[in-house]
Amino acid sequence: MRSLLNALQDGRLIELPDTDKERSLRYLAHLIEAVPDLAPAESAELTEAMLARERRQNTGLGLGVACPHVRAAGAGEMLCAVGWSPAGIDYGASDGKKVHLVAMYYIPDTQKNVYLKEVSALAGAITKQGGIQPIAQAQDLATVRERLLDWVSSAIDAALPEARARMIRLEARQAAAEAKPLAPGTLRIVPVLILACGTGRPVVLCQYRELAASLERDEELGARLKSQGQFDREGYRLVLRSATAYDQDRTLYDYLAVKVS
Repeated sequence: MRSLLNALQDGRLIELPDTDKERSLRYLAHLIEAVPDLAPAESAELTEAMLARERRQNTGLGLGVACPHVRAAGAGEMLCAVGWSPAGIDYGASDGKKVHLVAMYYIPDTQKNVYLKEVSALAGAITKQGGIQPIAQAQDLATVRERLLDWVSSAIDAALPEARARMIRLEARQAAAEAKPLAPGTLRIVPVLILACGTGRPVVLCQYRELAASLERDEELGARLKSQGQFDREGYRLVLRSATAYDQDRTLYDYLAVKVS
């Protein structure tokens, strides 16, 4: 369950701001794209590849849980981002139930078996603990994190000798103490709109004044927008969500700025 523990420790557990399936998946995929250790070449097509795979094969496991994923060539670390939906998402799962927990995975080829074991262990732990209700009925993200840690502990107990399981449980609790969840409405995840107008300076709109000012001072911002899908600024990683072209050589860029730990 190492990837799930890392997601909790690194703050990649969020309350999803939307109950629409595709928008929720895009939001989680952008969080994975913003992981500093993920090379730009690896993350450039991650979101669309994730959505394309989901359209081919629904990843709802039943139990109110879904595990969308995308695979990548080569070696590397398996990454996870977790979204909680209090209202539930109409996911199209085989049991017809709404999904309240979405665990999204980025899986290098060398980690395929690790992914299968982790998802199997997660499903087993949820079943053993009586189902998704504790998370579906949770009042806040802190409670969700506690329940996830309980499930991780249960999965560890079932799979490992006691001494090793005890050590990993301690790591899990330390992760909970150190984690700083990324939640909509905080300045850890900031929507950024940038309007590029021909040869003039781009206009930046976002909630974080210092980030907006830093972007507008960048004399190369116009060229950067055309050539890069993501870049770093003021401790944030800016991940491109969409670009819409309008008349008079105007383009509106929609970014998600994610605080880099």
